[in-house]
Amino acid sequence: QVQLVESGGGLVQPGGSLRLSCEASGVTLDYVGIGWFRQAPGKEREAVSCVSGGDGRTYYRDVVKDRFSMSRDSAKNTVYLQMNSLKSEDTAVYFCAARAYGLGYSRLINDYDYWGRGTQVTISS
Repeated sequence: QVQLVESGGGLVQPGGSLRLSCEASGVTLDYVGIGWFRQAPGKEREAVSCVSGGDGRTYYRDVVKDRFSMSRDSAKNTVYLQMNSLKSEDTAVYFCAARAYGLGYSRLINDYDYWGRGTQVTISS
């Protein structure tokens, strides 16, 4: 049984930082595409950052480039999303997702087979 558990969300002021974690069981994150998605109230879920299994190619949404960084810890079977210079528009529930098959990443929600429950990120002064 595959489980993805996100953590690290919270309330921070604009300009602050958070590091989200996604710990996996039942799937080896090194070998599948992984994505971080977010969903703000009243908006559709959108891809924020993705990484391919194997070669580690990454994708970042334009609005988070140079502020967010995705990484993996193979020993802990965990992926991270480091978020810096946070803005109010980054407020959303952040989800981790993994593909069942395929090394490549995808920005498409339907390409992911496993999802965590999400962690709330709120940016407010």
